Amino acid sequence: MVRNVDRQSRKRAVLAATINNYIKEAQPVASDNIADDFDLSSATIRNIFSDLEESGYLTHPYTSGGRVPTSKGYRYYVDFLLSQMDLLSSEKERIVREYKRQIEKLEDVLERTSEIISVITHYAGIVSFLERQEKFFYNGISCILEQPEFQDLEKMRLIMKIIEEKERLMEIINRDFSGKSRAYIGEELECPEMNNCTLIVSSYRLKDKPSGRLAVLGPIRMEYDRTISSLEYISDILTDELERF
Repeated sequence: MVRNVDRQSRKRAVLAATINNYIKEAQPVASDNIADDFDLSSATIRNIFSDLEESGYLTHPYTSGGRVPTSKGYRYYVDFLLSQMDLLSSEKERIVREYKRQIEKLEDVLERTSEIISVITHYAGIVSFLERQEKFFYNGISCILEQPEFQDLEKMRLIMKIIEEKERLMEIINRDFSGKSRAYIGEELECPEMNNCTLIVSSYRLKDKPSGRLAVLGPIRMEYDRTISSLEYISDILTDELERF
C-alpha cells in the first residue's frame, strides 16, 4: 500500500515537473529534461510518461519526441497540483500602484483594469460589465499573438475573429461558476477555434452586487499559478476601487 502511494506521488511529481518545463520552454519535454530532478534514469521517467499518457494526462506530438500536457493534464495541474497560489508582496504592490492614477469615470476604470490585467499577466486582459452587455474592454491581444502557439496565421485569424465578434466569448465569460475564479482549459471552452487557449475568469462587485467579470485569455501553456492569483487579487482591488462610484 505504501509502495503504491509512493508510486502515485512520484507520478504526480513527474506530471507537475513536465508541465512546468513545458510552460517555461514551449517545447516537448524529453525524459532527459527532468530525470536529474528526480535522481531517476531516463528509462524510468519514460515509463512514468507512458503511464501518464495512458491515463490521458500527457501526449506526444511526434513518434520519437517528448511529451506535452493534454487539457486533462492541465486541469489536474490546476485543480490538484497548484495547492499554494499566492502573489509576492512586490507583485501586489505593483497592482495597487497601477490603480493610483485618479480616474473619475466607471468606464475608464474598467478600461484601465483590462490594461492592468494584460501588463501583470502578459496575456490578454478582458473586462465585462454585466449591466451593460455592450461594454467589453480588452487589451493585450498582441501578447497572445507573440506566443509560439499562435504563429500560424490561421490560428491568429480565428482568435481575432472570436474576440472581435465577442458574443461567444462573452457567453463563456458570463457562465456561472463557484469560487473566486474558474479556468476553462482547451476543450472546456466548447469553442473549437480556441482549443489551444485557456480563459481564466473572476468576478468583481459594485455596491455589493455582482457587476461584471474579469478574464485572462492566453495559450493553454499558461503560467497558471501566477495568472490565477493575479486575477483574483485584481478583482479584489477593483471591487474596492469601485466603492467610490
